[in-house]
Amino acid sequence: MTAFHPTARFPRGFRCASRNVGLKPEAKDLTLFVSEVDAAAAAVFTRNHFPGAPILLGRETIRGGVLRAIIANSKVSNVATGARGVEHARRMAAAAAAELGTTADQVLVSSTGVIGVPLPVEKIEAGVRGMASDLQDDPLVGAEGIMTTDTHPKALSISVGAATITWVAKGSGMIEPNMATMLAYIFTDAAIAAPTLDAMLRTAIARSFNMLSVDTDTSTSDTCAILANGLAGPVDERAFVEALTAGCIRMTEILGRDGEGAEHLVRVQVRGARDDREARFIAKAVLNSPLVKTMVHGADPNVGRLLMAVGKCFDCTVHPASTDAWINGHQVVRGGERLPFDEATVRQALAAEVVDLEIALGVGPAEATAYGCDLTKGYIEENASYYSS
Repeated sequence: MTAFHPTARFPRGFRCASRNVGLKPEAKDLTLFVSEVDAAAAAVFTRNHFPGAPILLGRETIRGGVLRAIIANSKVSNVATGARGVEHARRMAAAAAAELGTTADQVLVSSTGVIGVPLPVEKIEAGVRGMASDLQDDPLVGAEGIMTTDTHPKALSISVGAATITWVAKGSGMIEPNMATMLAYIFTDAAIAAPTLDAMLRTAIARSFNMLSVDTDTSTSDTCAILANGLAGPVDERAFVEALTAGCIRMTEILGRDGEGAEHLVRVQVRGARDDREARFIAKAVLNSPLVKTMVHGADPNVGRLLMAVGKCFDCTVHPASTDAWINGHQVVRGGERLPFDEATVRQALAAEVVDLEIALGVGPAEATAYGCDLTKGYIEENASYYSS
């Protein structure tokens, strides 16, 4: 497979712009992503029972299967704002459409930030004017305007035949998607029909964003959308899905490493599970354990925490006598028993920036990998004052 580009770039026909419109004191807080032609589109949204107004509107918008643009703001999520919030989301779409010369039903709206605060839509309506003249080719520019607690903008791209796929995303906390991720936008110049695009997206996120968790909490604003404007023509669909999945996994790792206060990317691979459901469940259970997270943070080789996290999966098939475990390649459990490993060596392995925890269950053919991070004081400090900051 072709390697990711050294510097992220857009596919043909896509551009973006971002600026500060007054939602934040200084940082960029509004972004536009634009295709110069109609693009086939698909999207998935949060399953949280309190979806934001942009989610309610987005579910309606994406039924058309065609988009020209995405408008997204940070700082205020437009969640728990009732009918007025939905009207503000519609006004955002209309304002972007007027600026770009398209129609509101071809503009996807996203908002991210504090929940329960009315969206200052007048600032967005005024601020979007003139943004068409700011459109440029660097996807990181668009990524800047959707950041909340992210420590850096996130974008990557890859070639598939004559086509390009580009990912732009944000997310650091309130992350355990049940559909996709926080805000993730995927752009391609491949020619793919919307129904096929939808199936491809769901295949990719099942192995990537849906296996991501920073803190077990599902946001009210999660959105993952893909736009395909066709300017590069048809591509090999199998190769496209492979590249799409690889990019989603790579972005998942980037998001996991940038979890609030995180110092380590943690990957939990479970193999030998009875079926896919159990493999995914156990991988997430290990990843989400606060004791496993703090074990990684402290580089403390307390492997009993791994066994505890697997063992609490009561509705899964787990046989201690066939369960093995490794920490960054060092076997620490065999047949459900702790091995007499060199603690200094494993402690050093846990201190690496990327920590791979592997569990072999020996009861079936299924496997899954979950992605996330350690738990630090920084996470507590970030979230103890998020609303008032």
